[in-house]
Amino acid sequence: GSSILAAGRRSCSAEAKDLKTRLGILLHKPELGHKTGSSSKLQLGSRHSSRDVLEWRESFDQLLKSKSGVNAFHTFLKTEFSEENLDFWLACEDFKKTRSKTKLASKANRIFEEFVQSEAPREVNIDHETREITRKNLSGATSACFNEAQAKTRTLMEKDSYPRFLKSASYQDMSRQAASRGTSKRSHT
Repeated sequence: GSSILAAGRRSCSAEAKDLKTRLGILLHKPELGHKTGSSSKLQLGSRHSSRDVLEWRESFDQLLKSKSGVNAFHTFLKTEFSEENLDFWLACEDFKKTRSKTKLASKANRIFEEFVQSEAPREVNIDHETREITRKNLSGATSACFNEAQAKTRTLMEKDSYPRFLKSASYQDMSRQAASRGTSKRSHT
């Protein structure tokens, strides 16, 4: 009985995420009346140095090391309705810096409830086994209790979202602007 219920819950969750994805695609089609203004487009502004923008394609690590890279990637993930993966990864990075034992435990529970537990409001896409390991790690919360879940989420972003980000029109525009800035600077010196 409980395995049927769990399978049903999983398929409902999968259906909900599939619907969320399809709705996201519909919302971003201009012919459906949704305005795609500059707010959804990533612009190469003073926030992004030309060198940074071009380095983001070298590796996912380069992107994550850059504050403006993380911001640009987050903006992109919002268009795909999958920013929870990056938000979880960032929450884990912040969590690892926590020194107080009491704060560690309360932050761990908050992160688990928001991102990891089944049916969490911003549930990340990790397997059941990793979810259970993370649940068990909460009992003795250390700065490493989310390591496995964070690593799986990072791998998912690196193999899935990151290549799409690099191919996105927004990143391509920023990259072209950065490259032309680089060549115009060289020709003036």
